[in-house]
Amino acid sequence: MQKSIVITGSSSGIGLVAANDLLRRGYHVIAACRKPQDVDRMNQLGFSGVLLDLDDAASVEQAAGEILTLCDGRLAGLFNNGGFGVYGPLQSVSRQQLEQQFSTNLFGTHQLTILLLPALIASCGRIVNTSSVMGLISTPGRGAYAASKYALEAWSDALRMELHSSGVRVSLIEPGPIHTRFTDNVQQAQQDKPVKNPGIAARFTLPPEAILPKLRHALESRHPRLRYPVTMVTHVITLLRRILPGWMMDRFLRQN
Repeated sequence: MQKSIVITGSSSGIGLVAANDLLRRGYHVIAACRKPQDVDRMNQLGFSGVLLDLDDAASVEQAAGEILTLCDGRLAGLFNNGGFGVYGPLQSVSRQQLEQQFSTNLFGTHQLTILLLPALIASCGRIVNTSSVMGLISTPGRGAYAASKYALEAWSDALRMELHSSGVRVSLIEPGPIHTRFTDNVQQAQQDKPVKNPGIAARFTLPPEAILPKLRHALESRHPRLRYPVTMVTHVITLLRRILPGWMMDRFLRQN
Protein backbone atom coordinates (compact mmCIF):
# COMPACT_ATOMS: atom_id res chain seq x y z
CA MET A 1 0.00 0.00 0.00
CA GLN A 2 1.44 3.37 -1.03
CA LYS A 3 2.51 5.51 1.90
CA SER A 4 1.08 9.03 2.12
CA ILE A 5 3.01 12.03 3.39
CA VAL A 6 1.97 15.67 3.80
CA ILE A 7 4.44 18.47 3.09
CA THR A 8 3.56 22.06 3.95
CA GLY A 9 5.31 24.96 2.23
CA SER A 10 5.85 22.66 -0.75
CA SER A 11 5.75 25.17 -3.61
CA SER A 12 9.47 26.01 -3.55
CA GLY A 13 12.79 25.53 -1.75
CA ILE A 14 13.09 22.76 0.82
CA GLY A 15 9.44 21.75 0.47
CA LEU A 16 9.57 21.31 -3.31
CA VAL A 17 12.89 19.46 -3.20
CA ALA A 18 11.48 17.14 -0.54
CA ALA A 19 8.26 16.59 -2.48
CA ASN A 20 10.13 15.62 -5.66
CA ASP A 21 12.47 13.28 -3.79
CA LEU A 22 9.71 11.50 -1.87
CA LEU A 23 7.58 11.15 -5.00
CA ARG A 24 10.52 9.38 -6.68
CA ARG A 25 10.83 7.16 -3.61
CA GLY A 26 7.27 5.95 -4.12
CA TYR A 27 5.33 8.07 -1.64
CA HIS A 28 1.92 9.55 -2.28
CA VAL A 29 2.88 13.17 -1.70
CA ILE A 30 0.17 15.54 -0.52
CA ALA A 31 1.61 18.97 -1.27
CA ALA A 32 0.10 21.84 0.73
CA CYS A 33 0.51 25.35 -0.70
CA ARG A 34 -0.76 28.80 0.26
CA LYS A 35 -1.59 30.00 -3.27
CA PRO A 36 -4.21 28.41 -5.57
CA GLN A 37 -1.89 28.67 -8.60
CA ASP A 38 0.75 26.69 -6.73
CA VAL A 39 -1.80 24.01 -5.85
CA ASP A 40 -2.65 23.70 -9.57
CA ARG A 41 1.04 23.48 -10.45
CA MET A 42 1.65 20.75 -7.87
CA ASN A 43 -1.26 18.73 -9.25
CA GLN A 44 0.26 19.01 -12.73
CA LEU A 45 3.60 17.74 -11.38
CA GLY A 46 2.01 14.54 -10.06
CA PHE A 47 1.36 15.52 -6.45
CA SER A 48 -1.97 15.84 -4.65
CA GLY A 49 -2.20 19.60 -4.18
CA VAL A 50 -4.07 21.05 -1.19
CA LEU A 51 -4.73 24.70 -0.43
CA LEU A 52 -3.43 25.62 3.03
CA ASP A 53 -2.88 28.98 4.72
CA LEU A 54 -1.33 28.28 8.13
CA ASP A 55 -2.30 31.78 9.27
CA ASP A 56 -6.01 31.01 8.76
CA ALA A 57 -7.63 28.53 11.19
CA ALA A 58 -10.54 27.83 8.81
CA SER A 59 -8.12 27.09 5.97
CA VAL A 60 -6.16 24.68 8.19
CA GLU A 61 -9.34 22.85 9.19
CA GLN A 62 -10.53 22.53 5.60
CA ALA A 63 -7.10 21.38 4.40
CA ALA A 64 -6.92 18.75 7.15
CA GLY A 65 -10.28 17.35 6.06
CA GLU A 66 -9.11 17.09 2.44
CA ILE A 67 -5.85 15.46 3.51
CA LEU A 68 -7.63 12.81 5.62
CA THR A 69 -9.76 11.94 2.60
CA LEU A 70 -6.77 11.79 0.26
CA CYS A 71 -4.79 9.51 2.58
CA ASP A 72 -7.80 7.35 3.55
CA GLY A 73 -7.17 8.05 7.22
CA ARG A 74 -3.58 6.78 7.29
CA LEU A 75 -0.47 8.99 7.15
CA ALA A 76 3.10 7.75 7.09
CA GLY A 77 4.49 11.23 7.60
CA LEU A 78 3.88 14.93 8.14
CA PHE A 79 6.65 17.32 7.15
CA ASN A 80 5.81 20.65 8.78
CA ASN A 81 7.93 22.88 6.56
CA GLY A 82 5.72 25.92 5.90
CA GLY A 83 6.66 29.24 7.45
CA PHE A 84 8.07 32.72 6.92
CA GLY A 85 10.16 35.31 8.74
CA VAL A 86 9.52 38.74 10.22
CA TYR A 87 12.87 40.56 10.34
CA GLY A 88 13.81 43.81 12.03
CA PRO A 89 14.69 45.19 15.47
CA LEU A 90 12.11 44.10 18.04
CA GLN A 91 11.24 47.71 18.81
CA SER A 92 10.02 48.03 15.22
CA VAL A 93 7.92 44.83 15.25
CA SER A 94 4.23 45.42 15.94
CA ARG A 95 2.03 43.09 17.97
CA GLN A 96 0.14 42.22 14.78
CA GLN A 97 3.37 41.22 13.02
CA LEU A 98 4.47 39.11 15.98
CA GLU A 99 1.07 37.42 16.15
CA GLN A 100 1.22 36.61 12.43
CA GLN A 101 4.74 35.25 12.85
CA PHE A 102 3.58 32.81 15.53
CA SER A 103 0.27 32.12 13.81
CA THR A 104 2.02 30.79 10.72
CA ASN A 105 5.15 29.23 12.21
CA LEU A 106 3.59 27.66 15.31
CA PHE A 107 -0.18 27.94 15.80
CA GLY A 108 -1.08 26.71 12.31
CA THR A 109 1.46 23.91 12.57
CA HIS A 110 -0.01 22.87 15.92
CA GLN A 111 -3.57 22.91 14.61
CA LEU A 112 -2.76 20.91 11.48
CA THR A 113 -0.69 18.35 13.37
CA ILE A 114 -3.37 17.71 15.99
CA LEU A 115 -6.06 17.34 13.32
CA LEU A 116 -3.92 14.82 11.43
CA LEU A 117 -2.74 12.98 14.53
CA PRO A 118 -5.29 10.12 14.36
CA ALA A 119 -4.09 9.29 10.82
CA LEU A 120 -0.46 9.41 11.95
CA ILE A 121 -1.14 7.19 14.98
CA ALA A 122 -2.96 4.69 12.74
CA SER A 123 0.27 4.25 10.75
CA CYS A 124 2.84 4.80 13.51
CA GLY A 125 3.88 7.72 11.34
CA ARG A 126 6.61 10.34 11.57
CA ILE A 127 6.36 14.05 12.24
CA VAL A 128 9.28 16.13 10.98
CA ASN A 129 9.40 19.85 11.74
CA THR A 130 11.59 22.38 9.96
CA SER A 131 13.25 24.49 12.59
CA SER A 132 16.26 26.75 11.96
CA VAL A 133 19.62 27.72 13.37
CA MET A 134 17.42 30.54 14.70
CA GLY A 135 15.75 27.90 16.85
CA LEU A 136 19.08 27.55 18.65
CA ILE A 137 20.27 31.16 18.88
CA SER A 138 18.74 34.59 18.42
CA THR A 139 20.51 37.47 16.69
CA PRO A 140 19.82 41.20 16.29
CA GLY A 141 17.08 41.81 13.76
CA ARG A 142 15.71 38.28 13.86
CA GLY A 143 14.16 38.20 17.32
CA ALA A 144 10.58 37.62 16.14
CA TYR A 145 11.51 34.80 13.78
CA ALA A 146 13.86 33.21 16.33
CA ALA A 147 11.17 33.36 19.02
CA SER A 148 8.78 31.40 16.78
CA LYS A 149 11.44 28.77 16.06
CA TYR A 150 12.48 28.50 19.74
CA ALA A 151 8.79 27.86 20.44
CA LEU A 152 8.62 25.24 17.68
CA GLU A 153 11.60 23.44 19.21
CA ALA A 154 9.96 23.36 22.66
CA TRP A 155 6.63 22.28 21.16
CA SER A 156 8.36 19.47 19.25
CA ASP A 157 10.16 18.25 22.36
CA ALA A 158 6.93 18.04 24.35
CA LEU A 159 5.03 16.40 21.49
CA ARG A 160 7.76 13.81 21.01
CA MET A 161 7.55 12.71 24.64
CA GLU A 162 3.75 12.78 24.73
CA LEU A 163 3.50 10.57 21.63
CA HIS A 164 6.21 8.10 22.58
CA SER A 165 3.84 5.27 23.50
CA SER A 166 1.80 5.80 20.32
CA GLY A 167 4.64 4.80 18.02
CA VAL A 168 4.67 8.22 16.33
CA ARG A 169 8.15 9.75 16.28
CA VAL A 170 8.90 13.49 16.16
CA SER A 171 12.10 14.98 14.75
CA LEU A 172 13.46 18.46 14.05
CA ILE A 173 15.49 19.46 11.02
CA GLU A 174 17.72 22.48 11.71
CA PRO A 175 18.91 23.69 8.32
CA GLY A 176 20.91 26.88 8.81
CA PRO A 177 21.69 28.91 5.64
CA ILE A 178 20.06 27.26 2.61
CA HIS A 179 19.59 28.70 -0.90
CA THR A 180 15.80 29.06 -1.17
CA ARG A 181 13.15 31.69 -1.88
CA PHE A 182 12.64 32.10 1.87
CA THR A 183 14.23 35.56 1.83
CA ASP A 184 11.78 36.65 -0.88
CA ASN A 185 8.96 36.13 1.62
CA VAL A 186 10.66 37.84 4.56
CA GLN A 187 8.57 40.63 6.06
CA GLN A 188 10.88 43.52 6.95
CA ALA A 189 9.49 45.33 9.97
CA GLN A 190 11.70 48.33 9.20
CA GLN A 191 11.84 48.81 5.44
CA ASP A 192 14.68 51.34 5.50
CA LYS A 193 16.92 48.93 7.44
CA PRO A 194 16.69 45.49 5.84
CA VAL A 195 18.29 42.66 7.78
CA LYS A 196 20.83 40.77 5.68
CA ASN A 197 22.55 37.45 6.18
CA PRO A 198 25.99 37.80 7.80
CA GLY A 199 29.05 36.94 5.74
CA ILE A 200 29.64 33.69 7.61
CA ALA A 201 26.21 32.45 6.51
CA ALA A 202 26.88 33.29 2.87
CA ARG A 203 30.16 31.35 2.91
CA PHE A 204 28.55 28.15 4.20
CA THR A 205 25.16 28.24 2.43
CA LEU A 206 24.05 24.92 0.93
CA PRO A 207 21.41 24.02 -1.68
CA PRO A 208 18.03 22.74 -0.40
CA GLU A 209 18.96 19.21 -1.48
CA ALA A 210 21.27 19.11 1.57
CA ILE A 211 18.29 18.33 3.80
CA LEU A 212 17.29 15.18 1.89
CA PRO A 213 19.50 12.62 3.69
CA LYS A 214 18.27 14.00 7.01
CA LEU A 215 14.62 13.89 5.97
CA ARG A 216 14.90 10.35 4.61
CA HIS A 217 16.47 9.18 7.86
CA ALA A 218 13.82 10.90 9.96
CA LEU A 219 11.02 9.29 7.93
CA GLU A 220 12.44 5.84 7.28
CA SER A 221 14.99 4.88 9.94
CA ARG A 222 13.91 2.57 12.75
CA HIS A 223 15.60 4.98 15.13
CA PRO A 224 15.05 8.57 13.94
CA ARG A 225 17.09 11.25 15.66
CA LEU A 226 15.61 14.00 17.78
CA ARG A 227 17.46 16.71 15.83
CA TYR A 228 19.17 16.90 12.46
CA PRO A 229 21.61 19.81 12.02
CA VAL A 230 22.21 20.32 8.29
CA THR A 231 24.78 23.03 7.53
CA MET A 232 28.20 23.74 8.96
CA VAL A 233 26.78 26.88 10.58
CA THR A 234 24.23 24.86 12.54
CA HIS A 235 26.83 22.31 13.66
CA VAL A 236 29.19 25.09 14.81
CA ILE A 237 26.44 27.00 16.66
CA THR A 238 25.35 23.79 18.40
CA LEU A 239 28.92 23.27 19.60
CA LEU A 240 29.48 26.89 20.63
CA ARG A 241 26.31 26.93 22.73
CA ARG A 242 27.76 24.08 24.78
CA ILE A 243 31.22 25.48 25.36
CA LEU A 244 30.95 29.29 25.44
CA PRO A 245 29.61 31.35 28.36
CA GLY A 246 26.59 33.49 27.55
CA TRP A 247 28.44 36.82 27.41
CA MET A 248 30.97 35.42 24.95
CA MET A 249 28.24 33.94 22.79
CA ASP A 250 26.54 37.35 22.69
CA ARG A 251 29.75 38.98 21.56
CA PHE A 252 30.23 36.40 18.82
CA LEU A 253 26.65 36.78 17.55
CA ARG A 254 26.78 40.58 17.59
CA GLN A 255 29.85 40.53 15.35
CA ASN A 256 28.49 38.04 12.77
